[in-house]
Amino acid sequence: MKQNILIVDDEKSIVTLLNFNIEKAGFQTDVAYDGAEAIKKAEANDYDLIILDLMLPEMDGMEVCKYLRNNKIDTPILMLTAKDEEFDKVLGLELGADDYLTKPFSPKEVIARMKAILRRSNKVSKSTYSSLKIGELIVYPERYEAEIADRVITFTRKEFELLHYLANNKGKVISRDQLLSGVWDYDFVGDTRIVDVHVSHLRDKIEPDTKKPKYIKTVRGLGYKLEEPTT
Repeated sequence: MKQNILIVDDEKSIVTLLNFNIEKAGFQTDVAYDGAEAIKKAEANDYDLIILDLMLPEMDGMEVCKYLRNNKIDTPILMLTAKDEEFDKVLGLELGADDYLTKPFSPKEVIARMKAILRRSNKVSKSTYSSLKIGELIVYPERYEAEIADRVITFTRKEFELLHYLANNKGKVISRDQLLSGVWDYDFVGDTRIVDVHVSHLRDKIEPDTKKPKYIKTVRGLGYKLEEPTT
């Protein structure tokens, strides 16, 4: 069965370009031209990935992304933006987008990013369902959840993939570049701020004191590691 992609953009020329090339690459597509229509379709259909433009009329891509994540729709999102500002990129990822791509772009680049996101999601969904225990933290790959001291924690898809990767490498120091490759599945050309943002989100959810983390430790000049708490 072909994977189903929702394209959300108000520029018909871009929609036509994406639609043609994505279907040519072997996917099935659906289209929405504004944020409200995108939400309606995302709630009614089981898409494998959403390509979401940032600048939409009435309800922009950030609002759509936030709405979907707040309503437990965890379909992977590739956000498109004409702005090359760090604020926009980081904010989009903070709201739950899986990746971003700045306009102008080539169709080949969009499809490469799509495949990277889908490949990574597939790896996690097919990974072992055995829970992983680190101190009081228990990670459940099959549920995209974790528990700590009997408290259930939910994550965005990318937050969970990062936690799962760190848990599978418990006690090892993992560089930011390794995390970009292992979790995002390709190079971000040194844009390690993305890793830091997601680590910060994980700490907000699992650490009793984010200023003195017990689980996710920063190893200065090297990267991060997830380890058993010492106290």
